[in-house]
Amino acid sequence: MFVHVVNFYLKADLSAADIKTFEEGVKSLSAVETLVTFNVGKPAATDRPVIVKDYSYCLLTAFNDEAGHDTYQVHPVHLAFVESCKHLWEKVVIFDSESI
Repeated sequence: MFVHVVNFYLKADLSAADIKTFEEGVKSLSAVETLVTFNVGKPAATDRPVIVKDYSYCLLTAFNDEAGHDTYQVHPVHLAFVESCKHLWEKVVIFDSESI
């Protein structure tokens, strides 16, 4: 299993329409055929010292292997999302991991 987690830090001055554009765009990624798991959400209400909650949205994706992830990276749906939404975030932090 190859897991790809993306934490998006959206710009502070976005309009409701901008946020809707981002949410629709990130949800569109679920159409990529190589995905095994797909989830997008906002920071949960949990509160412990070890929890990082400074991001705007978290995208969790999983693939059978790195080749599935690599296909996702160049997939037209992914490329369209990045192109249409990259102006909405100030930072992206990515964590990739493979099962041991």
